[in-house]
Order: sequence, then C-alpha cells, then structure tokens
Amino acid sequence: MIELHRIREQKNELIERYKLRNFDACEYLNQIVNLDKLRRETQFNLDNKLSELNSISKEIGNLFKQGNKEKALELKDKTLQLKESTKQLKEDLQNSESALREILLHLPNVPNSEVPCGNCEEDNIIIKEHGKLPVFKVDALAHWELAEKYNLIDFELGVKITGAGFPVYLGKGAILQRALINFFLDQAISNGYQEVIPPLLVNEESGYGTGQLPDKEGQMYYVNEDNLYLIPTGEVPITNIFRDVTVNKNDFPIKKVGYTPCFRREAGSYGKDVRGLNRVHQFDKVEIVQITHPKDSYSALTSMVDYVCSLLEKLELPYRVAKLCGGDLGFTSAITYDLEVFCAAQNKWLEVSSVSNFETFQSNRLKIKFKDDDAKSKFAHTLNGSALALPRILATILENNQSSQGINIPKVLHKYTTFDRIY
Repeated sequence: MIELHRIREQKNELIERYKLRNFDACEYLNQIVNLDKLRRETQFNLDNKLSELNSISKEIGNLFKQGNKEKALELKDKTLQLKESTKQLKEDLQNSESALREILLHLPNVPNSEVPCGNCEEDNIIIKEHGKLPVFKVDALAHWELAEKYNLIDFELGVKITGAGFPVYLGKGAILQRALINFFLDQAISNGYQEVIPPLLVNEESGYGTGQLPDKEGQMYYVNEDNLYLIPTGEVPITNIFRDVTVNKNDFPIKKVGYTPCFRREAGSYGKDVRGLNRVHQFDKVEIVQITHPKDSYSALTSMVDYVCSLLEKLELPYRVAKLCGGDLGFTSAITYDLEVFCAAQNKWLEVSSVSNFETFQSNRLKIKFKDDDAKSKFAHTLNGSALALPRILATILENNQSSQGINIPKVLHKYTTFDRIY
C-alpha cells in the first residue's frame, strides 16, 4: 500500500512512474488526495469539537460546584448539540477512511525507475544467460512421459484422488522431490537464513498484509466455514510473522526460509502449457524472505538473485535471468527478476523463481517498522524469492538428464537421494 505522504508530496512523479505499468493512475491519485484532504479536515473539526466539549464539561462541573445551576444547564444544552455534531463527524471520518483504504488497497505498487517499459512477457529484458542447452540425438521424452516410464509421478491417480493438477509422487520420484527440498533448505541455512515452518492456512488479515488480497482472491483456495485461505506461497505466512512488529534495526537483514506446500487455483490456465508439472494446483516450494533497512534493500535484492543463480548452477541447469517489464510486473512488486530454466524435451524456458523487492508496499500494510538513527519510526523494506519452486525444477532435471541408461541425478543431490540414476 502506497504511503499517503508520498502521494501528497509526489503525485505527479508517481503518475509518471505508473506509466511503466501501462497504468493511468491520475484519477486514482486525485481521488486519494481529495479523500485524504476531506479525512484530515474532518479529523481537525472533530478534534476541535471534542476539545470544546471537554472544556464545557469541565466548566459545567465548576458551575455546579459554585451553585450556578441555571448557567450550568444552559451549557449542558450546548453539550448535547456538540455530542450530536461529533457523532456525525465520527461517522463522516469513518466513511472517508473506509473509502480511502478501499482505493489504496486496489492501487498496485509503484514501479522502481529501473523497471523497463513493456506490455507483456515478450518485453522482459534478459540480463544473464548461463550454461549450455542440452542437445539430444533422438527425440527426448517430456517429463510426463518419463514419469510414467519410470513410475515417478502418477498424474491420473491425482485426478482420481482430488482432481487435475494434484500429482502423486511415487518411489524415486518422491525421494527426488524430498531431496530437492532438503538441498534448498540446507543451502539457505548455510547462507544465513533461519528456517521456519509456518501454517499452511492464513486469515484474511494476513492475505491483505502481503497483498494477495484483494488482488489474487480468485486464485486462492478458500475455507468458507473458517474464513481461512490456503497459502499460494510461503511468502504470506513468513512475512506476516512481522506484522505489527517494530523490529530492531541492528537485526537487519532479517532472513527467513521456509518450505511449504502451496495451493493455487490457476483459474483460466488451459492447453499444452499446463501439461504435467508445468502448472499445478498443489506444489512444493522453498521460499526466502528478507526484511531490510531501506538503504540496503537493493543490494539485498542483488544478493538474492545471485543466490538463486547459484542453486541452479549447482543443479547444472541452464538458466537465464529476466528483468520484468512494467506490463508483466506483479501487483505488489516494485521490481522483479524472473529466473527461467531451459527444459530440453519441451524446448522451452520455464520460470522457476521470482525474486522481488516490495520496498514499503507490504510493510505499510503490515506495519513493519523500525526506529532509525534519528529515532523516528520508519517502514522497513520487504523482499522475497522462490529458492526454489519444485515442479518445473523436477521436470527440467528429468528432461535434461535423460539418457539411454536412465535419468542421471545432479551430483549435489546424491547424498540426499542415495542413488545417482533412475533406471
């Protein structure tokens, strides 16, 4: 959520920055400025009325003590009028605050000035490529074919038990999945992240805090009886650990990592791009989250991107890093880097991680503050990244490492799987 003082002081600059998203924010920001002005005027009038009411009440008490009952009763009639007007002002204030919050909740984050112009995925800028793309002498099998051949994943069994998009991992497929989770967690811990195991369901306040609500409400699974949401990403519960917390600036950067299953409805996703593990409703992910001082958040962002790159290199997967254009930028993000791996049999790049800096967008909603050197309370910056999302990583490992002798397992996983090949 954008800070009100920023909108008041930088409205024209923000209008220009929002154009990077292909978003005309002029009307929204004007409404916010006008509502904020009305809110502050109403608050000012209410404070004056309450102050006047307090003074008169004290005067009435003194008059009764002095025996001036007639004058005291006159003033008491005036307090009734003041109480009525303060009641109306309180109602007006609540209405203006509700209207203001509603607009602010639907306003996306302001893009960082480094975000490139563009309308869609094709306009993202590739800033790095690493590794050689695998070449096969014969047609390679797609991972869903390999999963069936080696009895690793049963997609039809998932349909029977739950529905499409809920795969069942079997045997060495399940072991490989668990190996990746442990590998990612161990790597994060050795890089200074503290592991947490958060809840898989969150309340409405948590969803609003990190910006999934109201923006992604239709993509989240909802438990109606309990008014809870299944998490679409570990970012939601992990970041909410710090909701309404004033953190110690000496603890920056605060680094957390968590493994969670994630749940997304993926409404509107159809066709060949959703086959196998490409797009599922339940998937495993290891998420990294940082809470930082504002002046350090962009160096933290760089380090997080580099860290995810190191994971892909250790897994010996060819990858590229894309800086997302404004038209492809998520609702909550100020800037995002996507990391994609090349999946050989499908001959395509698949996104496996998004690393984002939200600046104060989430911390303003969550009220994550710290006291700076000037003793003033300020909002921290929040960042998060997938490190990594497992379905497409697993799919790429299967496709890229297939051979006539089976599927070779990346060396860094051998100690976790206890086997080096699937055959």
